[in-house]
Amino acid sequence: MFGRDSFNKHRVRELKAGEVKRRGPVIYWMSRDQRVADNWALVYAKYKANELKVPLRVVFTLANIFPAANLRHYDFMLKGLAEVEKRLADEGIPFNLLRGEPAEQLWEFAERVEASLMVSDFDPLWVKRDWKSQLNQRLTIPHYEVDAHNVVPCWYASPKLEFGAYTIRPKIKKHLSTFLTEYPDVRLQIKSEPNPHLTRWHEVLVWLNASDEVKPVKSFEPGENAAHAMLADFIANRLKGYAEKRNDPTIDGQSSLSPYLHFGQISAQRVAIEVLKAPAPEADKQALLEELIVRRELSDNFCFYNPGYSRFAGFPDWAKESHRIHRFDVREYLYTLNEFEIAHTHDPLWNAAQLQLVNTGKMHGYMRMYWAKKILEWTTCPEEAMRFAIYLNDKYSLDGRDPNGYTGIAWSIGGVHDRAWPERPIFGKIRYMNFEGCKRKFDVEKYIRMNLG
Repeated sequence: MFGRDSFNKHRVRELKAGEVKRRGPVIYWMSRDQRVADNWALVYAKYKANELKVPLRVVFTLANIFPAANLRHYDFMLKGLAEVEKRLADEGIPFNLLRGEPAEQLWEFAERVEASLMVSDFDPLWVKRDWKSQLNQRLTIPHYEVDAHNVVPCWYASPKLEFGAYTIRPKIKKHLSTFLTEYPDVRLQIKSEPNPHLTRWHEVLVWLNASDEVKPVKSFEPGENAAHAMLADFIANRLKGYAEKRNDPTIDGQSSLSPYLHFGQISAQRVAIEVLKAPAPEADKQALLEELIVRRELSDNFCFYNPGYSRFAGFPDWAKESHRIHRFDVREYLYTLNEFEIAHTHDPLWNAAQLQLVNTGKMHGYMRMYWAKKILEWTTCPEEAMRFAIYLNDKYSLDGRDPNGYTGIAWSIGGVHDRAWPERPIFGKIRYMNFEGCKRKFDVEKYIRMNLG
């Protein structure tokens, strides 16, 4: 399975047609996949540069306002990018950080260096797609997009919105042997002189003027090196028994790779390759791969093909109708956004989950489902529940502003990728979770003590 893939043409699609008329460098606009190793978009950009016999430049754009981003996110991202810049310099590839409106800055840069073509990495979220649309209206050079985030490219795995894991799973597995390959070692034929000075990242942070209300966390060290160290630690110490331990929030049984996967500091494909090679029980490896590949790629599918992925409009019709029927059901508890944010509810388990998120930048996956469903139960309507859950997740979670987050919240509140359940007040036919059910799953009191002190 792990033969070398020179480059599978289905990993790339043309966003902007055109002829190569200039002899300037190929530009790789790095965005979602912030790494040098195991990066299909960078691999493709190298191939194109060698084919055209021109240099390669990597560009990263920083908008001075990005939805929900704050000091916690920028600190993690910029430290990772500092490592990217040094690794690229070792390969003779200049790194350019552009500050300002992305489409305008990229177009001006491409014109200034007389770029021959552009390569970008795939992102299903509307903000990145909007930037690309604006850019392509001005570009006069070809623009290619490479899915460097998924094992099976999103548009190739399925051409439509999938109903759930059970419908996308066979489509992904059908193509795994083709796409789950080792990365080729591509060397640039024409190298460039590195930039004379590395980026002054502390000045960039000052320029961003990011809100420091949410502080950086010490529980995750950023960057490619740290990501690979976390993967090695997971395989050595937590992969065995993963199938049983992953849903117990009192045990350190998860991979803890989600922040690195979100920022693209490690490749999901690399994680899959190393897990499959590991001497661990097959059930544990398959449990990890189900989440890493099938569930993650289902989330990308949902956000790519459903423009309402973060709103009530994105719910399936049966869930919309169910919410319509139960919209005015009496709620025993109602909380404001501020009360949720400061973990001031009657439920110590919910409060513990919220404080875990605030203090560590991550919430256990099982608890995130309970957390979101209780927000539905304790708000005035599903629209408010979506707004509150997305606000809190995107503000405090290191892996916020991510298809996994939007899809998970839509599953919890709107029945996305789920089926209709027996009807009950407020929830209607949406799957229900409660405190007593959690008590049957794990030691609730221990989890509360761990996070409330």
